[in-house]
Amino acid sequence: MKKRLFLLAALATAASAFAHHGWSEYQSDKPLDLTGTIEQAGYEQPHGFVRLKTADKTWLVVLAPPSRMDSRGLPRDKLVAGQKASVHGYPHRSKGDELRAERITIEGKTTELR
Repeated sequence: MKKRLFLLAALATAASAFAHHGWSEYQSDKPLDLTGTIEQAGYEQPHGFVRLKTADKTWLVVLAPPSRMDSRGLPRDKLVAGQKASVHGYPHRSKGDELRAERITIEGKTTELR
């Protein structure tokens, strides 16, 4: 019984990890640079995010996990509504308003996220 439970847990974890790391859904051959104002931010697992309002639309920008952002010098208090930000990243293949950020610049400080 323990063996069966372990196997089920391992399969669930593997499926979750596979679904979570679907970076192939982003177009790495079409990098974008966006600048705008943060409307909303989340500093949560598995990845942080910001909703970035640019001149033409609002983007969901997928960031790094909080532990990585914190260790690279981007604390929670920098990701706040009203803050200006620039991001460099890759657009999602099917979600026209989503971007996976490689780096983010806030208050003149650039943080590498990947």
